Amino acid sequence: MEDKLGASIKELRLMKKMTLSDVSKRSGLSISFISQVERSKSSVTMTSLRKISEALDVNVSHFFQSNLSQSASITRNGDRKELNYRDMSFSFTNLVGSFQNPIFEPIIATLLPGETQKKPYSHKGQEFIYVLEGTLTVILNDEENLLYPGDSLHIDSTQPHTWFNASEEPVRLLIVMASANNGIINGFEMN
Repeated sequence: MEDKLGASIKELRLMKKMTLSDVSKRSGLSISFISQVERSKSSVTMTSLRKISEALDVNVSHFFQSNLSQSASITRNGDRKELNYRDMSFSFTNLVGSFQNPIFEPIIATLLPGETQKKPYSHKGQEFIYVLEGTLTVILNDEENLLYPGDSLHIDSTQPHTWFNASEEPVRLLIVMASANNGIINGFEMN
């Protein structure tokens, strides 16, 4: 697949009238790293892409969507494509299909060995992770946990956390992320 991720990130950042510094402050990533990603000079991990997406107020799937529909989407197994960009440490299968502005984001991700971003962080929303294959390392409350096939995790993402592949084999996950915007998550007002 042609490498368009960096260009997509830059285009969205400029459309939102944000500077590299703005995205850096909101994501916790360095200005130089974000600039390198935008120029396709650095690879991006799933964790980094989630941080950039959060800083730009979009779902991760924003960078993988086309032909959006407003109210319904059926995507057949054979119609889904596993996507990746050059030098990424993961591949991504968007399960949103062509649904526009989803309130939750289901994806299947394959994390390759060698994740380097292991520092817990927090953000708005919730995450649900179901391990399909491999061993996922999760850090919650400064405690390291291993999740195996069939194990799952559901957290309020404001709790400091991170998850990554520390093994020598790929890890395949079903991930459902929901963002909280203005006190609303999944269409319901939060108290």
